[in-house]
Amino acid sequence: MVRFLISVGLHLLANAIGLLVAAWILPDMSMDGLSLVMAVLIFTVVEVIAQPLLRKIAVKNVEALVGSVALVTTFVGLLVTEIFSDGMDINGLSTWFFATVIVWLAALLAAIILPALLLKKAVEEHRN
Repeated sequence: MVRFLISVGLHLLANAIGLLVAAWILPDMSMDGLSLVMAVLIFTVVEVIAQPLLRKIAVKNVEALVGSVALVTTFVGLLVTEIFSDGMDINGLSTWFFATVIVWLAALLAAIILPALLLKKAVEEHRN
């Protein structure tokens, strides 16, 4: 149970970092601080639900698309979050494209780096 909660926490944190990086880089993407929590929750729930469904559809119908499922899931997550969150706004086709790529990449890097940093910290604390 502890591992699951840590995994959920890391996933939420990685998605928050991805959304913040995209909003910081892209001038046509905005997010106010108060709605960040709601946007991260909506985005993460949509990702968790959509990813297995989209992967199953891709494997069944078009196997060549299996590798791009994460990007499509990120786009769907952004779309649903933008619709249901009052505090997030994405304007323009190019902003949607770059927001999808930036959120996906930043969240991926955060999901790789954060556990390594936490593991390093835990090992150092255990040594002391």
